[in-house]
Amino acid sequence: MRKQVARQLLDNQADIVRLWEEEVQSLTDEYESVVTDHSFEQTNQEFVKLIFLSIRNEDLVKHLEDFAEKLIHIGWPLSYITDGLQVFRKISIAFVLENSENIDVERTILIMDAVDNWIDEIIHDLVDEYSGSWEQIVSLQRVALQELSAPLIPVMENITVMPLIGTIDTSRARLIMENLLTGVIDHSAEVVLIDITGVPVVDTMVAHHIIQAAEAVRLIGSKCILVGIRPEIAQTIVSLGIDLHRFPTQNSLKRGFEEALKLTNREIITHSTKENALDQMINSINRE
Repeated sequence: MRKQVARQLLDNQADIVRLWEEEVQSLTDEYESVVTDHSFEQTNQEFVKLIFLSIRNEDLVKHLEDFAEKLIHIGWPLSYITDGLQVFRKISIAFVLENSENIDVERTILIMDAVDNWIDEIIHDLVDEYSGSWEQIVSLQRVALQELSAPLIPVMENITVMPLIGTIDTSRARLIMENLLTGVIDHSAEVVLIDITGVPVVDTMVAHHIIQAAEAVRLIGSKCILVGIRPEIAQTIVSLGIDLHRFPTQNSLKRGFEEALKLTNREIITHSTKENALDQMINSINRE
């Protein structure tokens, strides 16, 4: 029965597609904020082509992968797949029943079972592929976010900066520790500036994590300077009795950088402006 149903649908593909497109057009409102009408029409054509490839029992692995990745890329929900296939299920059953002779209860059940089994297989394969592609993308995004959540930036020979923004939890604190230790060794850093200007709240847990990170850096022969301590954070640290005496602190990155230069036996020298240079030249001429 399944082969007979498949043959009937393939022989009447143009009519089936037309009926499906007319009914699936009602889904446009749900996705119009995501895609254009042209993109919706083009994707529908790819979708229905995929369905008929399945009817022909052709290898769908690559087609399923490409289609699922496209849906995720343009931001379409999984419901587009399930809704579209449910519409196709209804139209297919209705079409076969309307264009078949000698339809009785038993034959109707066989036709419905044939279409149901076939559609369920497509849904299963597409949902699996969609979910797999989605998990892969989320995993890659998670890695990218982790790299951005605790970057270590070399700003000068032997001096690096780690700007921290947002809430620091246990998972992120572990990443900060790993990046600090790895970065200090990779960049041969003598001084690391930990900038907490963008950290909204510094409580006991956050301070504990920072102290642990600074202590770990000290143990491998480098120094930490905590910068970006705002007045309200300073009050919190004092009220909580948090001990930060083991490494220097500064209220701004600028002052912290100046401290780092001193620790590496360097300093900032301000050159005379052009006006001062000209005045010195004139005074020199006058003295002569």
